[in-house]
Amino acid sequence: MARVVIYRTTYCGYCEMAKRLFESLGVDFEEIDVTDDHETRLELVERTGLRTVPQIFIDGESVGGFDDVKKLQREGKLDEMLGL
Repeated sequence: MARVVIYRTTYCGYCEMAKRLFESLGVDFEEIDVTDDHETRLELVERTGLRTVPQIFIDGESVGGFDDVKKLQREGKLDEMLGL
């Protein structure tokens, strides 16, 4: 199964929805809380060019945020990326 990493903050509703989506699929994921971690947040911005959370990575590839992952799911691409 693919490795999923979710960069999140404690006050982000979309972060919670992303977590619930992966939980509903039975996919384990690592959470990285950037709420008060400015250094990691800056590294994330450098890596993705985006300041928003969640930022989701599947096997090291940035796939965007919650809306992007939902789109992948609707298109039938998410299961393949996750190895389901």
